[in-house]
Amino acid sequence: MRRIITKTIIALTLIVSVTACSDEYFNTNTPSGTADVSELRMNDLLAPVIHSTMEGQRSAELAFGNYTQYFVGQGGVASGETTASGLWSQVYLYILPNIKVIKEKAAEKGATHYAAVADILTAINLGIATDTWNNIPYSEATLGQNNLFPKFDTQDQIYTSIFTLLDSAISALSSPDNSGIFIGREDLIYNGDTDKWLRAAYTLKARYQLRLLNKGTVTANDVLTTIANGFTSISDDFEMYYDDKNINPWYSVEVLSKATGNYHNDIASQLISTMNGDNYPFQSGLLTVDPRLSEFATNDGAADWKGYVSGGGGLSPDGVTNGNTGFVADGYYTSIDSPLMLISYAEAMFIKAEAAFLANGGDETSVGSTATAYTAYMNGIAASMNRYSVNGADYMADGAVAVGAGGLMLNHIMKEKYIHNFLNPETFVDFRRYNFSDDVFKGLKIREEIDTTGDYFGQWFRRATYPSTELNRNRENVEANQQTPVTKVWWEQ
Repeated sequence: MRRIITKTIIALTLIVSVTACSDEYFNTNTPSGTADVSELRMNDLLAPVIHSTMEGQRSAELAFGNYTQYFVGQGGVASGETTASGLWSQVYLYILPNIKVIKEKAAEKGATHYAAVADILTAINLGIATDTWNNIPYSEATLGQNNLFPKFDTQDQIYTSIFTLLDSAISALSSPDNSGIFIGREDLIYNGDTDKWLRAAYTLKARYQLRLLNKGTVTANDVLTTIANGFTSISDDFEMYYDDKNINPWYSVEVLSKATGNYHNDIASQLISTMNGDNYPFQSGLLTVDPRLSEFATNDGAADWKGYVSGGGGLSPDGVTNGNTGFVADGYYTSIDSPLMLISYAEAMFIKAEAAFLANGGDETSVGSTATAYTAYMNGIAASMNRYSVNGADYMADGAVAVGAGGLMLNHIMKEKYIHNFLNPETFVDFRRYNFSDDVFKGLKIREEIDTTGDYFGQWFRRATYPSTELNRNRENVEANQQTPVTKVWWEQ
């Protein structure tokens, strides 16, 4: 059953002022008054921080979902380089400044669990920011008038901070909070359930540990140790729901815009070919498509599912017929009251499966692994089917999926993670971790381009460039850290 978020009084604020709202969730009417920082309570700020965190994730996906070929621009358009400026604004204008105030007030009152949730949210936002731009401001980012030109911390330093924040949160949430201050309905994710926040911290830590396997500072067994304390069921999924008065942004952009004849995105062939039997032919004769596909896309009743080739001018992979797939109305992520998902139990199982596969000596082309890896892989699929409320029995029994521990390959695990994490910017991390390998992501091809003389022809985009607003405000530090959009981030190198 879909969990509709409780309508809450939410002040969508910067730390310098507060917008007075009605009791409708996310209502941003003209303010009737303002408040000084000293008047704000922690629970005035937590909901806006969570909301901006989830909107920031979606903002990143608007750029990177085209790179990972979940979708293309209308008619098959491939995206070029991006600044991901919407994410930058969320992190540096709406999130980090407010988290600083939460932390200060939590310290004053000894509210250790509130501080722990703030630390987890900080880690999440640092993670998406550094994975987007590599080096970013952090240690000097919230000094305000005391430092208008913050330095950029290296990605190495940022990851150290991420793990410090998560470990601190894990320690705090594993101990009682004696402050008498409880997190309530302002928690738009878990409604104050700190046990779920604790499991989220562990699951996020495992997600970030995966990035560092190639750096040699973390092992696959370290990831397995961490994920053992992570999510235990889909009830732990980190997602935020909208309602009929505060509508889901994917619904707004992809369903309403299309219905009114405005620009929208279409569904790319990489996703469709991974789910319609093209890349992984079904063997039982009982299936023509993955049962989750109808929660993501529509082909308007056509006999076949033909995704749009990225940059292919509207063509499907056969090179003759046009694509016919778009975002489905009333899908899991494209209904008026749909959620935004950050990380899920299914992803936790795929993290476990990948780590167990690698810990057993597996690589991009090896075949066979352990019972632990295979069980986690199948559990992840089952959780995904459960999350999307579809019957996955025939799919999970099909020989293309039920390969057994002896037939398991890395591409099976990453295929299922790719499908499950539809519209999640984490997939862009996965593509980069495996260098856009078509051994790991079967059928993956770089975008097609008519202009072969462009600066980045034939190269995968790997990061965003810094927004022009930051260049104008902090030019010296931006220029010292700017790289091309095809340059690998630190954990790739």
